[in-house]
Amino acid sequence: MNGVMTYERGAKPEWSIGHGSPCSASLCLSVTDACNLRCKDYKYPQGAMMFRRGALLSFKEIVALTRQAVGFGIGKVRLTGGEPLVRWGIVRLVAMLREIPGLRDLAMTSNGILLSSFARDLHRAGLGRLNISLDTLDPKRFREQSGGGNLRKVLAGIDAAVAAGFETLKLECVVETSPDETDARLVAGFGRERGIEVRFIRRRDLRQGRFWPVCGGDGAHCHRCDRLRVSCDGRVFPCLLDDQSFSIKRYGMDGALRLAVGHKPATGLRIDVPHDAIGANA
Repeated sequence: MNGVMTYERGAKPEWSIGHGSPCSASLCLSVTDACNLRCKDYKYPQGAMMFRRGALLSFKEIVALTRQAVGFGIGKVRLTGGEPLVRWGIVRLVAMLREIPGLRDLAMTSNGILLSSFARDLHRAGLGRLNISLDTLDPKRFREQSGGGNLRKVLAGIDAAVAAGFETLKLECVVETSPDETDARLVAGFGRERGIEVRFIRRRDLRQGRFWPVCGGDGAHCHRCDRLRVSCDGRVFPCLLDDQSFSIKRYGMDGALRLAVGHKPATGLRIDVPHDAIGANA
């Protein structure tokens, strides 16, 4: 996992809004900033903040925004958080999104804590792909990293996801420097035993603007990035690692999407927005 990348301005990636059939462009939608873990990697060690009632995008707004994005040629949507499964009615939202003509790929990233209760219903509602965070198989280390989380619940969630039969199921393991670390090797073996692909993500330094390519994935290639992110309160971000955003409440859905695409940087600069609010776990 060599090849550190730093953020410097340069030529923009070659991506523009194109009406017509959906393509590989994707939208990461944060449906909540709330989380049931208090992971030490995030900005607020005491746990994710929660937006006051009424600040979150409604399901109607999320569906309308997604429909607009699909019309622009975005064919993939990933639901993130916070933890998306703590958003009340999340299965209903998945079913609503699945009804959008032209949306060819619907995915979610979860910490797995609640997944044993949701996996089957999510699959039936039309969720095709699921990524689950798993950094260690050591219960004590998991509690320390997650602020008191229960590893058994995550493992039960993974088993439930396997049984549900998702089109694609992946584990995401954060490492310090290499997949050869003890925890990472154990997670890799766990994945092999269950036929689950494992992606290794080197811990990002969001403050210093440094990150590394994903091992087992296609992230961290700024020159060909075709992703937009939407915060749970309706701000469209051209880049995860850049403060610039465009609110759908100010510019409208069409305007915010167009501005985000038009201002997509060659690389990000920095970010002071709470990570959970924009789905930085995706």
